[in-house]
Parts: sequence; C-alpha cells; structure tokens
Amino acid sequence: MDRMNQNRNALSLDFDEADPAARLLHVAVIPDGNGRWAAARGLPRPAGHQAGVDAVRRLVEAAPALGIGTLTLYVFSADNWERPKAEVLGLFALLLRFLEEGEAFRALGVRLQVIGRRDRLPQELRGAIAATEKLTAAGRRLHLRMAVDYSSQDAILRAACRMISSLEISRREFARVLGLASHSGGPAPDVDLLIRTGGEQRLSDFLLWESAYAELVFSPKLWPDFQAEDLEAALREFHRRERRFGRVPAAVAAV
Repeated sequence: MDRMNQNRNALSLDFDEADPAARLLHVAVIPDGNGRWAAARGLPRPAGHQAGVDAVRRLVEAAPALGIGTLTLYVFSADNWERPKAEVLGLFALLLRFLEEGEAFRALGVRLQVIGRRDRLPQELRGAIAATEKLTAAGRRLHLRMAVDYSSQDAILRAACRMISSLEISRREFARVLGLASHSGGPAPDVDLLIRTGGEQRLSDFLLWESAYAELVFSPKLWPDFQAEDLEAALREFHRRERRFGRVPAAVAAV
C-alpha cells in the first residue's frame, strides 16, 4: 500500500497536500444501467435514476472507511443532452434534491464539488451547486466530485485553447488549466481506480487525462444494484494488481 501510494504520488500533479483526502485513493465511477434496471422491473426510467441516487448515497457512506479520499461520479455527460427532454429535466430535478442534502454531507465531512460546464444548466441548479459547494467546502473526510454536463475531450480542448500562446507546456501546468476549464478549481489526484457498472467496457469521454494510469474494473451489475460490498471487491482487485507506471517491475529491476 505504501509503495503504491509512493508511486502514485511521484507522478501526481499539484493538489492540496493539507487535505487528508488528497493522500488517499481517487476512485472514479461510471454508474451505468439505471434505465435497464427499471425496464427489467417494468418501471419507468425515472424510477431507475432514483434507485441510482440511492446507490450513490451507499458509496459515499462507505468510501472513507475503504481508503478512498476522492470519489468522482459521472452524473450527466455532454452527450446526455440527446436524451428526451423529459428525462433530462427529471435527472436535473433529482440532482437538485440531492444537492439539497448539503447539511447531511457537511455533517459527514464530505466536500461536494461539481465539475463540467455550468452555462447550459438551469439557473436554479447552478445556484444549488454554488450553495452546496460553499456549504461543504470545509469537508475533509471525502472529496465527492460529480461530473455534470461533462466531456473530457471538450475540457482538454478548452484547456489547450487557454494555453495556445505558451511555447512550452508542462503536464503540471496543463493539468492546472484543465482543472480551471472543468470548474474543478485545480487538479485532483490522478485516478487510481475507475469502475464502470452495467457490463459495458468503455470510458465514454470520462476523465481521459486523469485516468492515464488508472486501473479499470468493469462490473456486470447494474448501478442501482451496486452495493458497498461491490466497491470493496473492486478495491481488492485493485490492490492485487501491480502498478508499474511504465517502470520495470521491482523483481526484474533487482536482478
């Protein structure tokens, strides 16, 4: 565990080292399968999204005890605007209610942050995001990041445009500007483990820069069925893997 953290930190970019969450694991999740979960039960799609919110709460409660300091969830992608308008509005209504639980997050020591574009979101939702971020800013037990109207490719492009006049661009500086472009305020620790539920095996334009050396775990479970035990199992798989970051394995290097 210590060796893994040392390797990760050697390649990580600047982030707030005073924040205990920054020294723990960064787990990213693509929570897929809400609609299929509802269809399998003869329920409307909004019922699946509501069940998915319950799964988010379970992971937020379980994450700190499992050594997770940063948890990033893919809530609404830039491509999700192509969904029916009623479904989009329903998703925003669920997110608004979730953000209204800010006092509960603060009590748990959770710092909630939304990354992604905000200019296309409803004004009420933008206000709720700002209020909840301010309310939970002192949280140090878990940094919960929710990607809303998010596209990793678009964020990288916007960051590149901001630095177009620079002749030499370091990864560190680019990551800082990328954080500004995606409203994260600066780089979080690189992603250690990326989980996708629902049986699909693709990244879907999520945290492409930050996941350069992430371990990938794909779960067949639909997101509303994902439990704290499934998160723990994914972490066990993560800890079984040897993370070399392009280096020679320790046993071979010794020879």
